Amino acid sequence: MPVKQHAVFRNFFEMDHPLIKHKLTKLRDVSTSKKKFKELVHEITLLMAYEATSDLPLGVEMVRTPLEEFMAPVITGKKPAILPILRAGLGMVDAFLCLLPGARVGHIGMYRDEETLEPKSYFFKIPGNCQSRTVFLLDPMLATGGSAVAAVQKLKEININKIMYVSIISSPEGVTRLSQAHPDIKIFSASLDRELNKDGYILPGLGDAGDRMFGTK
Repeated sequence: MPVKQHAVFRNFFEMDHPLIKHKLTKLRDVSTSKKKFKELVHEITLLMAYEATSDLPLGVEMVRTPLEEFMAPVITGKKPAILPILRAGLGMVDAFLCLLPGARVGHIGMYRDEETLEPKSYFFKIPGNCQSRTVFLLDPMLATGGSAVAAVQKLKEININKIMYVSIISSPEGVTRLSQAHPDIKIFSASLDRELNKDGYILPGLGDAGDRMFGTK
């Protein structure tokens, strides 16, 4: 799958695949129904997960085919952890579980203060032994970057360091903030959009992902 490493943000990787681009256009469309929106989030995430998991460690084990035994590659180590940032990140979980059915799932609850645009934490529960797991932090939108920075910081405070951040769309402001605060983590996104508006929404964006996914306002 083609992936573009950003010239400035060296830890930012944008998916450059026709299927992702097409589905993202449909996702942005204001006329897309709630049902279709959720389906598109799943489909886009499934395509993105293929690349985001490319660094999982490989070992070998003996396998018997119908013809012979041989040493074949297998993913090794602790099962990965999938950590959606609530609530919109929930829509990306099942796609990862399709590829990693044995992965452990935790939840990080944050919301954005509409006046300060800064994150507020209200829930944090993750699988055990995450220090030895690859962690996939999921949120459809990397907007101001506040929630992303805060979530990564909470994980690092308990010595979790192998973190992949996966978003569907990102803003330059959010990528800048996350990259400056945590330059060691990889950021995967389907699109780097133009900018944030004065209310902290991504332009051209797709509106509020959580509201469109769950039918709330």
